[in-house]
Amino acid sequence: MLVPFLIMLREGIEAALIVGIVASYLAQSGRRDFMPAVWVGVLLATALSLFAGAGLQLVAAEFPQKQQELFEGIVGLIAVAMLTSMVFWMRKTARSIKGQLQHSIDKALGQGDGQAWALIGMVFLAVAREGLESVFFLLAIFQQSSGWEAPVGALAGILVSVGIGYGLYSGGIRLDLRRFFRLTGLFILLVAAGLLASVLRKFHEAGIWNHLQAVVFDMSETLPMDSPLGAVLSGLLGYQAAPVVGEVIVYLAFLAGSLYFFLRPVATPAR
Repeated sequence: MLVPFLIMLREGIEAALIVGIVASYLAQSGRRDFMPAVWVGVLLATALSLFAGAGLQLVAAEFPQKQQELFEGIVGLIAVAMLTSMVFWMRKTARSIKGQLQHSIDKALGQGDGQAWALIGMVFLAVAREGLESVFFLLAIFQQSSGWEAPVGALAGILVSVGIGYGLYSGGIRLDLRRFFRLTGLFILLVAAGLLASVLRKFHEAGIWNHLQAVVFDMSETLPMDSPLGAVLSGLLGYQAAPVVGEVIVYLAFLAGSLYFFLRPVATPAR
């Protein structure tokens, strides 16, 4: 429950920041009458994300067992790629995102008769990115958890992010966004490492990866995955009671590489 909550909280706050920056800039520049176009872009992006998620779920349900394992592995791989790119994109652009959005707004509103449509398209693309990232992540998580906790956690994260986003826009909430995105970025990389290890497991179950299958250790008796602590560690860190060599290598290699690039200082552009 905690993993989908935190991921959706971060995704929701990113989307809320985008909408808040756009709304503030329109208000400051005396173009508040374009706000309906912003909400149209948000609603279209939300609809696209929902339809994409429902469509992928329906497609997956029609597959035979092995093909379903392969499909789940591919979804997990896409989720890892999108989560990782999201973390590094925000790390790189956090300082300049406000200026970039304002420049995009000015460009959209300079389109003559097509101003509203250009603004709709700009907001749609910005919010749809967050929505599609969320869809692939939630599909990967829901495939590993059949209980009610994951959907409830995801919904709670969205609702809290909406409240925080409104508070940030209205000035009622002060949040150190740089520290927030840094801490959640570290957490997401841990989650992505566990997802990547599970992708290798899915590919093995689908019959397309049969190497490095020796069990490294077996803690099924000491710390089973269905125990409270095992379930928490599985959700947060991708813990497996009996991991195989390939999963351990993939997990550690991804984590070492991603943390190295994430934690090193961000290069400032020369002036």
